[in-house]
Amino acid sequence: MSRKVRIALDAMGGDVGVAVVIPGAAMSLEHHPDCEFLLVGDRARIEPELEKHPALKAVSTILHTDVAVSMADKPSKALRRGRRNSSMWLAIDAVKKGNADVTVSAGNTGALMAMARFNLHTLPGVDRPAIAGAWPTVGRDAVVLDLGASIGGDASHLVRLAMMGAAMARVLHGIERPTVGLLNIGVEEIKGHNEIREASEMLRGMDLPLEYVGFVEGNGIPWGAADVIVAEGFSGNVALKAAEGTARQLIAFLREALMDNWKSKLGGYLARDAFRKLRDKLDPNQRNGGVFLGLNGLVVKSHGGASAEGFASAVDVGYDMVHFDLLTKINQMLNRDHDAPPPGSAAQEAVS
Repeated sequence: MSRKVRIALDAMGGDVGVAVVIPGAAMSLEHHPDCEFLLVGDRARIEPELEKHPALKAVSTILHTDVAVSMADKPSKALRRGRRNSSMWLAIDAVKKGNADVTVSAGNTGALMAMARFNLHTLPGVDRPAIAGAWPTVGRDAVVLDLGASIGGDASHLVRLAMMGAAMARVLHGIERPTVGLLNIGVEEIKGHNEIREASEMLRGMDLPLEYVGFVEGNGIPWGAADVIVAEGFSGNVALKAAEGTARQLIAFLREALMDNWKSKLGGYLARDAFRKLRDKLDPNQRNGGVFLGLNGLVVKSHGGASAEGFASAVDVGYDMVHFDLLTKINQMLNRDHDAPPPGSAAQEAVS
């Protein structure tokens, strides 16, 4: 990709807003100097922060609005009152109008999803979008989705998630045939509700550029049970929050243990580089950035409480999704499925 990657930032979104978004964008620019930024928000707050980062200022344009979506706003209220003039809406609208390739926001997740779906619409064949994120494992990171965009879903919805997740895994890791598993309460075929068992049968019968490995339990995710883990939004979000809380708990326990006595303090000092690597591996900020999949445009959600480094990670994710053409890969995957005969049909049996 030779042209600049144009990134629209909701500068007012998140718990902190401009004070995190601007330095985070400056850090990401160091990683990807072929970026241009559209900073959407209150000019009076953006410009003083932007003056501290001359390199970022040189490649940035400000789109002024002093209207911001609150982190406490209900999606319906945000869509009704913040439509067309809030920093979140205008950042998304920049993608729709072709003025940006991707939007990154740390704002209200429900409002961001509602506005993105309303403005960008879903891709053909996709009934509901999903949030996908990178999950650390003992090997390469896994792609896990849906992390909370919606609750529930029939078998066809889970299959669409599998296809979109596989496309994202190919972008992130360059895997031609990523392994895909369905998150379930057990690995046996008789476990789980009807929808997940039906989705499993469908995936086994479809000719797709992925390798379906069956059901995966929650404890298999960190061990790299599959490159892509598919779940409906409720269970996916619970798994994510539990994992993030456990990671922070482990770091706190380790810090407490290292401060217990002079021997442990000495051991901690001698092993400080190893512990730093462990901390970074477990730190959610290092993998910040959930991608909204299934939309006719690219939107990345940053944690609302992310640090500048964490927001930079989300911007990096947005850059990669544009640079490696995620939307085209998802469309190719969905169109391949659309053209294929349905599982169990005479045509499918002939292909098999």
